[in-house]
Amino acid sequence: MIVALAAICVKAQDMPDHMIKLMYTSNIIRNFYVDDPNNDKIAEEGIKAMLKELDPHSTYTDPKETKAMLEQMQGSFSGIGIQYNLVSDTLYVIQTTKNGPSERAGILAGDKVIAVNDTVIAGVKIEKNEIMSRLRGKKGTPVKLDVVRRGIDRVLEFNLIRDDISTETVDAAYMVDDKVGYIRISSFGAKTYDEFMTSLDSLKSCGMKSLILDLEGNGGGYLNSAVEIASEFLDAAKLVVYTEGRANPRYDNLSYGSDGFQNGNLAVIIDETSASAAEILAGAIQDWDRGVIVGRRSFGKGLVQRPFQLPDGSMIRLTIARYYTPSGRCIQKPYNDSINYDDDLMNRYNSGEMSSIDSIHFSDSLKTYTLRLNRPVYGGGGIMPDYFVPMDTSRYTKYHRELASKGSIIQASLRYLDVNREKLVKNYPTAEEFDKNFVVDDEYMAILKDQAEKDQVVCKGGDEEFKRSLPEIQKQLKNYIARDLWDFSDFIKMYNKNNESFKKAYELVRCKKMDKVLLKK
Repeated sequence: MIVALAAICVKAQDMPDHMIKLMYTSNIIRNFYVDDPNNDKIAEEGIKAMLKELDPHSTYTDPKETKAMLEQMQGSFSGIGIQYNLVSDTLYVIQTTKNGPSERAGILAGDKVIAVNDTVIAGVKIEKNEIMSRLRGKKGTPVKLDVVRRGIDRVLEFNLIRDDISTETVDAAYMVDDKVGYIRISSFGAKTYDEFMTSLDSLKSCGMKSLILDLEGNGGGYLNSAVEIASEFLDAAKLVVYTEGRANPRYDNLSYGSDGFQNGNLAVIIDETSASAAEILAGAIQDWDRGVIVGRRSFGKGLVQRPFQLPDGSMIRLTIARYYTPSGRCIQKPYNDSINYDDDLMNRYNSGEMSSIDSIHFSDSLKTYTLRLNRPVYGGGGIMPDYFVPMDTSRYTKYHRELASKGSIIQASLRYLDVNREKLVKNYPTAEEFDKNFVVDDEYMAILKDQAEKDQVVCKGGDEEFKRSLPEIQKQLKNYIARDLWDFSDFIKMYNKNNESFKKAYELVRCKKMDKVLLKK
């Protein structure tokens, strides 16, 4: 047997022991296993297992998954509009595409999809590309999802109509007043810079002198897009971000300078889900004291993945370096314990970080200083804003939270819109007129109450809790109608009226001297 094994293994005198071990194992299986082994599947599972031992962001995608991923970053496609992960044979929704079929129907991040068109996909060892083929399809075709949601003891059913999924990443741009402009970027794709410049130039032509850049919920994307946009705010040859790893020496990404927006007041909004390229952009703005950062500590995703295309069209995205802000801060949060890493946002919420700045503590060993005003800033994971805005949970009752978590508010708005669309368009020709004059009426509330009954949502606090819930519920009901009837910018305008981070950014960006705003903190 030993002789046989030696005969089938390639001479590997110069290989490290672990590579020889892998080679021996592969050849043993290929030559001596009782049945014909599925070598392709063994290789794929082996690659996944190896990458899992490295870090949370080194990943493998098969040929179909790779093609779909590149489509999502570079073009458009027809589907239901979700980003998802497949964990332990369960599809978890990471994020819904803005104004896509899933978001409109009320599917939420964290939902688990267990069946597609009555075919079970959870716990049955179904391939990821098979799931993808079931979710995608021709525009206008129906698809039914069975969803399990935390806190709800029954399966939720959603009937969607597939639609073109736009990959536009600048999803709102408007003038807040005659001098302050607003741009919201949902992610950083191949076309983000061009979209951003179109919006920036349009706002400048309207007289914009100060800008609010909204990166709330921006999960990142292409590094180059973030560097290009940072260059519109910084002078030439300023360090935007640098990368460094064991096999990758330090590489500096410098701004190239332009006549974009180097001088006007700038406020950048971030939150706990702003990650990767969004953190790079916010970190560069903060470290050069170019603008004020507002919101809550960002996610802390600072690992650099390099794509390695394999011969069959599959891809390994391997972490090769870490991102560092211009002042030398490492953006990446710790990931030694994978469970803690996955639960980090929930742990932040439970620890009180989301609602109180007093719950946030940084070690002095992580302190660095900004490059122009010498202000203290901290590494250790994510970007800490200059002005912290707590997550306001006090105005949401338990009844309201349950309505939202079960999708009852979204479903009620869809039902109301189906019946009243023509009347709404006739009575409110513009979003401005709708915002000023529309009031949630008795018909709308009756639909909501009926939907709540169907979803088994009970207001246990009685009339008192219902009255306390009503103002926020009515705001949401109104906003969802605006989102479906008009441009997404119109929806964001209404949403921002109750967005405390936006309000704070608007207050700060109107200050005459931004340096005083920064030094105050």
